[in-house]
Amino acid sequence: MKSYTADSIRNVALVGHGGCGKTSLAEALLFVSGGIDRLGRVDEGTTASDYDPDEIKRKISINATPVPCEWQGVKVNFIDTPGYADFVGDVKSTLRVVEGALLVVCAVSGIEVGTENGWAFAQENGISRAFFVNKMDRENADFYSVADALKLRFGARVVPVQLPIGAAETFGGVVDLLSMKAYTGSGKDASEGPIPADMADTVAKYREALVEAAAENDDELLSKYLDGEELTNEEIIRGLEIGVRAGDVFPVFCGSAAKNIGVTDLLNEIIRSFPSAAESGAEAGVNPQTDAEEERKPADSEPFAGLVFKTLADPYVGKLTYFRVYSGVLKSDTHSYNSTKGVDERVGQIYFTRGKAQIPVAEVHAGDIAAVAKLTETVTGDTLCDKAKPIRFAPIAFPEPVFSVAIQAKTKADEDKLGPALQKLGDEDPTFKHRRDAETGQTLISGLGETHVDIIVDRLKRKFGVEVEVSTPKIPYRETITLAAKAQGKHKKQSGGRGQYGDAWVELEPQERGKGFEYVDAVVGGAIPRQYIPAVEKGIREAMERGILAGYPVVDIKATVYDGSFHPVDSSEMAFKMAGILAFQAAAEKAGPVILEPVMSVEVIVPEEYMGDVIGDLNGKRGRILGMEPLEGGRQLIKAMVPQSEMQRYAVDLRSIARGRGTFHAELSHYEQVPAHVAQQIIEQHKKEKSEE
Repeated sequence: MKSYTADSIRNVALVGHGGCGKTSLAEALLFVSGGIDRLGRVDEGTTASDYDPDEIKRKISINATPVPCEWQGVKVNFIDTPGYADFVGDVKSTLRVVEGALLVVCAVSGIEVGTENGWAFAQENGISRAFFVNKMDRENADFYSVADALKLRFGARVVPVQLPIGAAETFGGVVDLLSMKAYTGSGKDASEGPIPADMADTVAKYREALVEAAAENDDELLSKYLDGEELTNEEIIRGLEIGVRAGDVFPVFCGSAAKNIGVTDLLNEIIRSFPSAAESGAEAGVNPQTDAEEERKPADSEPFAGLVFKTLADPYVGKLTYFRVYSGVLKSDTHSYNSTKGVDERVGQIYFTRGKAQIPVAEVHAGDIAAVAKLTETVTGDTLCDKAKPIRFAPIAFPEPVFSVAIQAKTKADEDKLGPALQKLGDEDPTFKHRRDAETGQTLISGLGETHVDIIVDRLKRKFGVEVEVSTPKIPYRETITLAAKAQGKHKKQSGGRGQYGDAWVELEPQERGKGFEYVDAVVGGAIPRQYIPAVEKGIREAMERGILAGYPVVDIKATVYDGSFHPVDSSEMAFKMAGILAFQAAAEKAGPVILEPVMSVEVIVPEEYMGDVIGDLNGKRGRILGMEPLEGGRQLIKAMVPQSEMQRYAVDLRSIARGRGTFHAELSHYEQVPAHVAQQIIEQHKKEKSEE
């Protein structure tokens, strides 16, 4: 594959809901353009873009995968993106570095969550969009109802440029409303012919809508159209190109990726209508040395600058870093400056990748997408540039993880390898996080959903040879007291020789929530020698760590040591530490001990039609609804306080309730007392765990 300049490059993301056929379409586009010599199948694990073992095993796309093809002297960098919500981070990063998005929609299922998300992300980035209604060969396929739904959901500028000839088992080709010709058959064997007579009225109706949409993008064409003059095909194409490039018109294509029908025509239209990399405009950034705003134009004559949008970690060959070149030229076996980290990186061999195939190239030009291996410091979102002319582009905004599990290494060898493996997986996937919970002592891994976390666990074993046990994270409960109480702690032991003697009277009082622990020395008259007062405190603190009811740390109390006694020979720091422990335990039992639970501040955003179900579910989770706010697009923001123990699987629950159309954010707000029936369950669980130990 040769190198191309920006005016001959199209960067297009294939976006849509899981199962709509993006990967099959990528395969068909590669086959039509000669990039592969046989069509692979998702079910057989033989496609170019789904080559990762996890993708083959699960039959879903997990990674954003470039699959470039060459057609009519143009290079099209198609990037096949995941459709499953757990991997939406790759969709967001891909749409940051392309000029166009082809939203693939199933002709049977119609608009789904992935369609809506893909549209929203593309709209955020201001890129051109088009639709491909796929699976027209399937039973119950209905192009016209899907096209109407697209227009209703995404606006009147959604305009079909192709119509299907037949549907389901009778689907055999497409009518091109631009050339006004019919194309039947599959792939390169498709034949051109007249439009079927029984479609004449339908074709005329949709052709008129297309002409109107095209004319509205050019004053000269609009004037001609309003005067009743007929527009030529060239004028219609020109108007459509202007509209698509400006993001004002959204053409709808149709076909069957599996049967390779309509794909060639789609490829022709992408090259003709989607903007080239040269038309993307200058990319804005900041000079890291001066903080002044700068920009880079998509030209080879500019200083080199690129953005890393994907990183793959491999324990054997190192990291593979995918980047989009915004300006200049990067050559193999040179150096580049990571302006995000402030470090120099040695650039080895540069590749164009097509799935797992790596095609070595001497250089990569402005507007193109490429990969390089073994960069040491660079991760997703970093900017690579010319050190003499540094710039830093805005980082990619990734969603925060919402689902967590606890993991524990199975063996000592696994434990030694776990930390580095998690670090490498974190570099690869910005939507994956890991941390050590100081309160529970557990290692927690977090992702965008249950499947995402399952795959992280699989990769730990497959890529890094680390086996872990997975469990539900422990809730960091705490304990406190509600009443004041006094008690004596006397530690007296005689076993021949010097004995042990420590005696302390301690009063415990509750403190306001969040105030912590306060220790007061109120001993007078030398009842306890000064050198032993700190030992009593040490004992109390140790007892607080052990808990009162269920083994959780005790917080927010005031402990006053006010009396005691000692023995001139047998007293020691250890004896008074034991006295402190005994005094605390005795007083705490009388002080109305309770368990505290962490409560999360939760914000949920859902379409209005799901609001009632979401509120009902939160109420069922012991949540308190604080308020609701209407948002644009018919969505509602629900604010609530919910115990953390009830939020463990909320990512899964919300996806089910809102059909994948809901998002939420939760953060720790405060601790409050657990209801009695819940406290009893926690205590019983603690007793069970102790007996098992």
